[in-house]
Amino acid sequence: MDRLRRPPKPAQAAPTPPAKRTNTMLDSTLQNQLKTYLERLTFPIELDASLDESTGSRELEEFLQQIAALSDKIRLQHSDDARKPSFAIRRAGTDISVRFAGIPLGHEFSSLVLALLQVGGHPPKAEPELLQRVRELPGKYRFETYFSLSCQNCPDVVQALNLMSMLNPRVRHVAIDGTSFQSEVEAREVMAVPSVFLNGEPFAQGRMDLRQILEKLDTTSPEKERERLEGEAPYDVLIVGGGPAGAAAAVYAARKGIRTGLVAERFGGQVLDTLGIENLISIAHVEGPQLGRALEQHVRDHGVHVISAQKAAQLLPSASAGGLAAVRLENGATLRSRTMIVSTGARWRTLNVPGEERYRNRGVAYCPHCDGPLFKGKRVAVIGGGNSGVEAAIDLAGITSHVTLLEFDSRLRADEVLQRKLRSLPNVEVRLNAQTTEVVGDGSKVTALRWQDRTKETQHELAVEGIFVQIGLLPNTEWLRGALALSERGEIVIDDRGQCSVPGVFAAGDATTTPFKQIVIAIGAGSTAALSAFDYLIRHGEQTEAEDVGIAA
Repeated sequence: MDRLRRPPKPAQAAPTPPAKRTNTMLDSTLQNQLKTYLERLTFPIELDASLDESTGSRELEEFLQQIAALSDKIRLQHSDDARKPSFAIRRAGTDISVRFAGIPLGHEFSSLVLALLQVGGHPPKAEPELLQRVRELPGKYRFETYFSLSCQNCPDVVQALNLMSMLNPRVRHVAIDGTSFQSEVEAREVMAVPSVFLNGEPFAQGRMDLRQILEKLDTTSPEKERERLEGEAPYDVLIVGGGPAGAAAAVYAARKGIRTGLVAERFGGQVLDTLGIENLISIAHVEGPQLGRALEQHVRDHGVHVISAQKAAQLLPSASAGGLAAVRLENGATLRSRTMIVSTGARWRTLNVPGEERYRNRGVAYCPHCDGPLFKGKRVAVIGGGNSGVEAAIDLAGITSHVTLLEFDSRLRADEVLQRKLRSLPNVEVRLNAQTTEVVGDGSKVTALRWQDRTKETQHELAVEGIFVQIGLLPNTEWLRGALALSERGEIVIDDRGQCSVPGVFAAGDATTTPFKQIVIAIGAGSTAALSAFDYLIRHGEQTEAEDVGIAA
């Protein structure tokens, strides 16, 4: 497949080839385009392979031979490592290296390309302050990250830890394809990816960026960050939330020449959890993480002050913030602004039944694309009969031994084309009028799911090893209760200009009463909110910086 049509800018990861392996591993088109990337190497690198007699080792050797043939700065050699098949990418004559166990295709191909380039001397693009913090880390750190080739959340973690291992000789990292090392996955009870171990002990699960990893390692960093943020001057517009709505608002606001800030727990929001997007007009297909990176880059290119890995805790009355809109973060810092745009989006709805929280990431999962491969050959359940639930059941049917889909309603709500596909699968069973009542486990992992037939009021127990919850979304607005008018569903009430119940505070995206939760609609709503905020600044209070330089509304 021609996924690398044009080499990205140095800071960007290469697009992802299919996870499916072929006899030639890398086709001629992909080889030619990878060769273009490798022309950026400034230092010679070694591909240090550890192999045995297995099929996986033969495939890996062929894969590495193909890569080595693309550049005269790459040399393939062999060594002995405990994990086979695996390989290190090492800068010749140094200890600068990263290691992959398995063949990093799928979503991890971008991690491989970045590792080749960065070990070969291509400079990483990250905030200088973060790079320096990595270099100054004391102690020794041995990281192991388990990923799946279909996981769109994994590359951020793998790439961040790879970067750390290249910057600091006291940090070592190996990225492990969980499906290639199933015995390790089972022994360590890894049931969700990415799963990170530090010095042999569980460290973290789920998507993390470099800043979040550093904050977990450096216990003094939250206080330092709080003090730094407290010193920030007030913004003209502060956007809370980094999804499509927040990104659009930030770009539109910054283009007006006003001081614009954006604070987000994770840039990209729900987009990062979306495997494929095919309804963003003019873009036939894009994967969620790829779109998330593009949104963030666009925002940063406009000089927006981005504050990442921070979560809003409270919207403060203007009277307590000197007449300005203000938001208190969970770390205690308060950010002030003349106007504010809330775009905190939504999150997966949970079952709220006994056992769900206890067995989260221990068999209870919310991303079938990420975690599905870990349940290969096992029995699983999918909760939810909408499009997302039926799509999850279809995907999982190709991996697992059996899928039971449970729907609370008396009928499935998914599109008919999806239902027809579901009915054609021999290892899928559908239960309607099924109310999930409990997640059952043995203390360490899921063993069963209990449900009630709503028509017969009979109780049932279904033996499963995985439960995938797909029952819709909840707005991330709990922190706004008592500060803004919310609907019965907890959505922020807005008018056609994005104005909230408090003057100077606007909102956009899935957290609002906008009826259709779509990326393209969120982008438009974010743009509307930014233009409305700018109009508000012109009509209220002191002269803006934009007015000073003659920019029209």
